[in-house]
Amino acid sequence: MQIFYAPEISGNLYSLDENESRHCIRVLRMSKGTAVKLIDGRGNLFEGVINDPDPKRCTIIVTGSVRDFERRNYNLHIAISPLKNPERFEWFIEKSVEIGVDQITPLICRNSEKRVIKIERINNIIISAMKQSLKASLTILNPPSLFEEFITRSYEGRKMIAHCNKGFDRKKVSDVCDRDEEAIIMIGPEGDFSEEEIGNAIANGFSSVHLGGSRLRTETAGLAACHSVYFINQ
Repeated sequence: MQIFYAPEISGNLYSLDENESRHCIRVLRMSKGTAVKLIDGRGNLFEGVINDPDPKRCTIIVTGSVRDFERRNYNLHIAISPLKNPERFEWFIEKSVEIGVDQITPLICRNSEKRVIKIERINNIIISAMKQSLKASLTILNPPSLFEEFITRSYEGRKMIAHCNKGFDRKKVSDVCDRDEEAIIMIGPEGDFSEEEIGNAIANGFSSVHLGGSRLRTETAGLAACHSVYFINQ
């Protein structure tokens, strides 16, 4: 069954925005009486049927709802450096949302070659991936943050910095992060974090971790971090 994003849904009648309406009526060729599902990005799933198949403002009659739909028992925040190739960064965004990530912060590090991202485009990718993977909670895309500022903020849960520098003691994510625990994992740029950055993160309470024996691309490392926390909580 097709899923549509309905961020402002309330009551028993909801009108999709123009983009969702066009996709519903023009692309999918749905008609009056067709059953659909709606998600609000706040964890709730709604069932309904098309009442008015207007391609600019399709109206849905809401017939039921499921609160806290497939709510996960953990919270994951990935802070990751933007990439020189934006397509690779967007690939990470899409796949991490499909696996399950609650917050993503673009992290501006000393070796980051790119320091800006297309916020609107990435949010659209997040929404699309949320619908594709049948999730009802919208991943939060935070504004880009300088590394030095990010590590000094107060966070709940386990704080980790994943890197490849063997000069520091590194543990497996599973040896540091517990089940049902909120987790924050920092992933560095193509050139990895600098030694100074790693030392400063550790001094600010971040655990030094690795993601296996292979040297991974930034986007692959981000995805491996998501998988690590996912499997800990299964």
